[in-house]
Amino acid sequence: MGAAPSGGDNVTMQKLMETMRALQEAVATSRVEIAASQADNEELRRTNGELRRDLQQAGERTVDELAPPIPPRARPMSFSQAIMDIVLPTTSLGPKVTFTGVEDPEAHLTAFHTQLMLTKGSNDVYYKLLMSTLAGVALEWFVSLPGEHITTFD
Repeated sequence: MGAAPSGGDNVTMQKLMETMRALQEAVATSRVEIAASQADNEELRRTNGELRRDLQQAGERTVDELAPPIPPRARPMSFSQAIMDIVLPTTSLGPKVTFTGVEDPEAHLTAFHTQLMLTKGSNDVYYKLLMSTLAGVALEWFVSLPGEHITTFD
C-alpha cells in the first residue's frame, strides 16, 4: 500500500539535503575556527607563563633597580622670605577659583579678591593663597619665576 512520492516530497527532500550540506559546512568551519582559537589560547598561555616568570624575577630585584628615581620638583619659592614666613590661619578655606592661563587674568583677580574679602583675609594671606588658585600653564609659569621675585601682592 505504499504510495509513490509526490513531486512536493522531492522538493522537501531537496531542501532537507541542502540544509544538511549547509550544516555540514558550518560544522567544518567551526572546527577550523576552534582549532585556530586553541592555537591562540596556547600562544597566550605560553606568553603568560613568560610574563609571570619575568615578574617573579623582577620581584627579586629592588625597586630602585627597576625604575630610576624621579627627582623631586622644586617647591615654588618665588616669594620673598618675608612672605614665606607668613603663617596661614587654619580657619582659612581659601578661594574657590582656578586660573589655568586660559581665562581672563583680570576676571580671575577680581573673583580672587572678592572671595578673600568675604573671608576677611589680610593682605599677608593673599600672598600665599593666590598661588593655590593657579593650575596648568599658569602654575608652571609661577613656579618658574626666580627665587624671592615676589615681594608684594601688587
